[in-house]
Amino acid sequence: MELSTIKDAFDRVTKKQKSSSSKTQEVIDQIRQEIENVLDTMQSVNSTDHVLDHKTVLNELKASLLQTAPLSQMEGTQKELNVALSKYGKLLEKNFNTDISKAYRNIDIDVHTLNQIIANHFYRQGLFEIGDHFLSVVGEPESAAVMKSLFLEMYQILEAMKNQDLEPALKWATSNSDKLAQSGSDIVLKLHSMQFVKILQNGSRDEALHYARTYLSPFASSHIADIQKLMGSLLWTGKLDSSPYHALLSPSNWDRLAEELKRQFCNLLGQSYNSPLSVTISAGVQALPPLLKFMNVMVGKKQEWQTMNQLPVPVELDSELQFHSIFVCPVSKEQATEDNPPMLMSCGHVLCKQSISKMSKNGSKLFKCPYCPFDVDAALCKQLYF
Repeated sequence: MELSTIKDAFDRVTKKQKSSSSKTQEVIDQIRQEIENVLDTMQSVNSTDHVLDHKTVLNELKASLLQTAPLSQMEGTQKELNVALSKYGKLLEKNFNTDISKAYRNIDIDVHTLNQIIANHFYRQGLFEIGDHFLSVVGEPESAAVMKSLFLEMYQILEAMKNQDLEPALKWATSNSDKLAQSGSDIVLKLHSMQFVKILQNGSRDEALHYARTYLSPFASSHIADIQKLMGSLLWTGKLDSSPYHALLSPSNWDRLAEELKRQFCNLLGQSYNSPLSVTISAGVQALPPLLKFMNVMVGKKQEWQTMNQLPVPVELDSELQFHSIFVCPVSKEQATEDNPPMLMSCGHVLCKQSISKMSKNGSKLFKCPYCPFDVDAALCKQLYF
């Protein structure tokens, strides 16, 4: 499917629509002007007590409108718009298959689990009322109460941060400091650093120094550069915006800190940062077109792809949707599996185990690498782990 072709057709429809709308407005303005002229004439005649047949004036207006032919003027541009819309609709039907039922396998779905996933998606987006209503409709009003309360706490912290109130975030970070440290997170330092800058900007150097000694000194050995930068900013108390450290006041710092807190909060919950439902839908949107195309080919060959253990064609996804490494053997074009893992040859190239076995006659002889003139001993090949 060529998206550029669809875009060009859409642009033509938009252009025709604007032209038709402009012409219609022009005709309406013309009719309005004719009517206003007639009304002015009739009012002028009444004010001077002249006798004038109003019917004659209206007949003149009718004759003028018939001569103007407003409908005929609009028919041309409207016809062009209708033609463009018709062609655009046919183009969409040609390029977008609305029947996707053949592109997925019929499997038994645990409805309860699916409801949990949908409700949790609403809760992790902060849409608590929608999540509650959804569970009420499907008859499971109490099934996600725990997860809701956890995400409710997160959004209460984030809402406070929007108002530059770090107390709820600091309280949460302090109570989970050990777990955060184990995961390698430095968000506790970032929160205290932001609070330090906030105190400093308010003009209290002594208070800021006391805060640093109390909460920042434990990080001095592991984050010396960050601590030195904050200590240097003490010289510009109350005027950071005109100092070499003005970047500390950037509003984007609050946005990044909020995103980091959300990420670490989800991490401690054992949840992914991105909603599993949104990730699944994003992957499905990308995978659907090649699957539909493949389905049409298989229907022509009278083969049932749902019985296959592996698709014979790759389905490419964006890097952010790839959560583990995938190796496809350049010789057999098959994806590596536990039974057919990738093997590193002595020349540095990688093939799947079965390809090496076939080329070496089950390891009975040396074989030449298909990508370089190196002779390879199958016994010296090493399995790779991605």
